[in-house]
Amino acid sequence: MILTTTNSIDGKTISNYLGVVTGTTYVVNYGTKGMSFKDMFNSSKYYANYENGLEEAKEEAFQKLRDNANNQAADAVVGISFDIEMMGANGVTMVSIVGTAVKFA
Repeated sequence: MILTTTNSIDGKTISNYLGVVTGTTYVVNYGTKGMSFKDMFNSSKYYANYENGLEEAKEEAFQKLRDNANNQAADAVVGISFDIEMMGANGVTMVSIVGTAVKFA
């Protein structure tokens, strides 16, 4: 399945817009996941761990988006946008991906 941030795909003609599809996941404080107490004070390790957790969350959200598009028998998802939000003071991060499921001619 083609996933793109653009609204069209070179060489393809969109014949039907199937609707908005989403993929959302929530992650709780993955910056310290699997770290020793000492490593929690090492900012480079903390941020590397945080970045890896964010990538995992993004991949999970993409998989949910693909699953939702497949449920509509889509050939592609166009116009994809990302939103990453910190929710509250307890370290919850929401990763949300939104796009339009389409069929090709």
